[in-house]
Amino acid sequence: MNDELVADVAVIGAGVVGLACARALAQAGQSVFCLEAEPSFGTGISSRNSEVIHAGLYYPEGSLKTTLCIKGRRALYDYCDARRVPYQKCGKLIVAVTPEETERLSTLEKQALRNGVENVDAVTPETARAMEPDVTSYGALLSRETGIIDSHSLMQAYLSDVEAAGGMVVFNSRISAVRRSSDGYEVELEGEAERFRFRRLVIAGGLSAQHIAGTLIAEDGATDSDHAAIPKLHYVAGRYYGYSGRHAVRHLIYPLPVDGGLGVHATLDLAGQLRFGPDARWVDTENYDLDPICPPEFVNAIQRYMPWVSAERLHPAYVGIRPKLAGPGEGFRDFEIHTSDQHGQEGLVCLYGIESPGLTASLAIGDVVTRELS
Repeated sequence: MNDELVADVAVIGAGVVGLACARALAQAGQSVFCLEAEPSFGTGISSRNSEVIHAGLYYPEGSLKTTLCIKGRRALYDYCDARRVPYQKCGKLIVAVTPEETERLSTLEKQALRNGVENVDAVTPETARAMEPDVTSYGALLSRETGIIDSHSLMQAYLSDVEAAGGMVVFNSRISAVRRSSDGYEVELEGEAERFRFRRLVIAGGLSAQHIAGTLIAEDGATDSDHAAIPKLHYVAGRYYGYSGRHAVRHLIYPLPVDGGLGVHATLDLAGQLRFGPDARWVDTENYDLDPICPPEFVNAIQRYMPWVSAERLHPAYVGIRPKLAGPGEGFRDFEIHTSDQHGQEGLVCLYGIESPGLTASLAIGDVVTRELS
């Protein structure tokens, strides 16, 4: 074992949330190592999403998803301006595609108002049609604070901030086990004989967070899983398909939410290219294979609000997998940020179920973790 302390804090995971945590800790004056299993940052959840800056209107009032999304979104726009990270505040329309859905749309508007989300307005079918002539609806909810972002540039900016503050991001560092010691944590890496010592530890491993936390062996020989502190993980896979051809869409277009996600929505990238997804399929393993032929049910979901979209113009983009804490039909589950109150270990923060709106909330999550470990 290496008897020398490597750094004050190890952050496991260099996705957008792990990098945001490492950045906040380093800028607070702590020495930080961010350990990433892959050869580059953000290769998992962070690069397989819609790249949307969310307003915070979907989630229950007072939940972590709501409070951290709203705080993170405000901070993120300021950060992007300061660091010249490309983004566009394009806004989005959440549409009712049947008369029966207008009541759900009204409920969502009330939720947004309770959450304190700015610049959200109900619009009539006529106004929605004027805004987006190629979208069919019986009314919509307009969220002007919603935007899109270049997530790769954002993560690169976070990484640069970590390094500028004296921290390090170390790739190809796959965790095999973590052990509690008398003065901190010992991290074992695959292929390394030595253990590396840190005073404090942040587990921000995305889909691997539960597995890594389960390897933690405390001084009494018990693992974190023995204390029943680790929430069960569920995988929800979402397919994305790009659109080939000209279009006139100017806003993000969302249907009403479905079990497991926000529905197959239409997003734009910063070049104006149109993309659809994700759907929500409960799966047992990580699998990123994507059928080159867009499935009929996926096409049907799009055509509910954009009937002119044809399957022939849809081409495969990518698949993302969301780390859900709720199983099928179990309803809302919040982010879980576990500290000693949950797992009984000082100097340890575990981030579970950090799915959407994790990118939007990343700066706010980094602040929460830093306050906990300061």
